[in-house]
Amino acid sequence: MKELLARCGYRCDLCLAYKPNVEAHPDNPQRLSEGWKRYFGLRVPPEQILCDGCLAENPRLQDQDCPVRPCALEKNLRNCSECASYVCEKLTRRLVFFEEIQKTNQTPISEEDRRAFILPYENGARLEALIKAKKPLSE
Repeated sequence: MKELLARCGYRCDLCLAYKPNVEAHPDNPQRLSEGWKRYFGLRVPPEQILCDGCLAENPRLQDQDCPVRPCALEKNLRNCSECASYVCEKLTRRLVFFEEIQKTNQTPISEEDRRAFILPYENGARLEALIKAKKPLSE
């Protein structure tokens, strides 16, 4: 599947809740429900886990209260790395860094769990890389 970057820098294509991923692997919602609880403290029933991705027209979104998508749409931005206000308070609430999650976890996080439950949402470094890629070398 082609890389699909959400407005906030999450990777929809890697997310177990993304509709094509759920269709290909019907057990994803159960796995993700458990993973989100373990690593983010979110309790979402498996039957409520399904997302079209925020780039879709009139999408069914996992996070109905996301402040980032409407902001990026209003500013006509593909994602937050294009915003003059980067990093704003709206995005700050959605930033995910593996190291911070690891610090709060009692045991080391396996690579398999990181790929399934954390990597899709590790947007901080992803957005920073996009910003650096746009800067001229002379800076």
